[in-house]
Parts: sequence; C-alpha cells; structure tokens
Amino acid sequence: MQNSIPEKSIVVLVSGNGSNLQAIIDSISQQKIHGKVVAVFANKSDAYGLVRAEKANIPAIFINHKEFASREEYDNEMMQRIDKYAPDLIVLAGFMRILTPQFVAHYQGKMLNIHPSLLPKYKGLDTHQRAIDAGDVEHGASVHFVTAELDGGPVVLQSKVPIFASQNADELAQRVQQQERQMYPLVISWFCADRLKMLNNHAELDGQILDEMGYAVN
Repeated sequence: MQNSIPEKSIVVLVSGNGSNLQAIIDSISQQKIHGKVVAVFANKSDAYGLVRAEKANIPAIFINHKEFASREEYDNEMMQRIDKYAPDLIVLAGFMRILTPQFVAHYQGKMLNIHPSLLPKYKGLDTHQRAIDAGDVEHGASVHFVTAELDGGPVVLQSKVPIFASQNADELAQRVQQQERQMYPLVISWFCADRLKMLNNHAELDGQILDEMGYAVN
C-alpha cells in the first residue's frame, strides 16, 4: 500500500540541537517513513539542527528573526521560503517561536509539533519542573497538530514516563526526550502513509477520530 502513495516532502523547523530532526532523518534512511526531508529552517544561526541537515545533504536555511520588524513579517518571509519546497508536511522540532495565526492557517492540517508534557497539562515552557512541583507521578510528551491555540491542537499520540522522587528536571527531560525520538517518527510515518489526517479540528487515524489524549500505546 505504502509504495503506491507518493513520497511526502517534509520541511522541519528547528531552533536548537535537533535531536528529533536526527531521529526523523534516521527513520527515513531506515525506510520507516515514506517521505523525504527537503529542507531544514532555523531561526538561530548556531542551531545544531542546521549542522545535522548539512551532514545529511539537506538544504539548511537560517532566517534571523531579529532582522524583521514584526512577527508577522518574519513568518511571511518563512512562508515564502518554505513554499518554494512545496512541502506536504511541516514538522516543528524544537522551534522556539510562537507562530502567527496567518502562518498556522497557511499550513492548517499539515503541521505537527511535539510538546514535552501530557497535554492539555503544562502548555508552554518549563514543563518538567512544573510536573515535579505539582507532585505528578507521571509525565511525558505529546505529538499534536498545530492550531492557533498554543500547544492546543488535537493530540495524535502521547507517551508517559514515571516521575521518580529522586529525579530533577534535567534527568526527567532526558527520559522524556528518549520517548520523543521514538514517537515523533512514528506519527510522521502515519501522516506520510496517508493514515493520519486532521479534520474538523480532530485527529483521525485510519478513519477513526482519536480522543483528547490521542492514540494510546502505553
């Protein structure tokens, strides 16, 4: 079935290390994702994700947000540059900027993000410390479609990790990131196989509407 589906073009947006980008590149090379990363964009010149892209012979593009007078102007430039690659899917992999409604609407239904919490808990930053401070017994990550609401789009998949009493936020973050590198390529593979869609603000997998917490695997 997968071979009859055209290979999807993927654009990845990063701001930092790009470990999830690397997991995607590796999964594609292992033929687990029926797609190709056609470009990587970053808003920081020192983002190591750009180096990862160059090593994989993927166009690596830095656009400095500080050179634009407004968020809208920056996002408009991003859209123009991204659209030259005609992407089927936009993947946010640690892209640390709040996107404008115009940008989100332009790629509605074909933009995914991974967030380090069990959404709808702990939208925004410092999620690991917030989970510890709240006395939670479990934490994790969520892959979701991007909508205009920050970290509020329909969840596709979540993965949980227990919080141990002796753990600090950095140690918890490392364990969550291990889960992220497994789950993000999996969700991307579903999208590239035409199994995953966003319709009427719901995530659908194989024609079935997923519930608020997404598809449960653990």
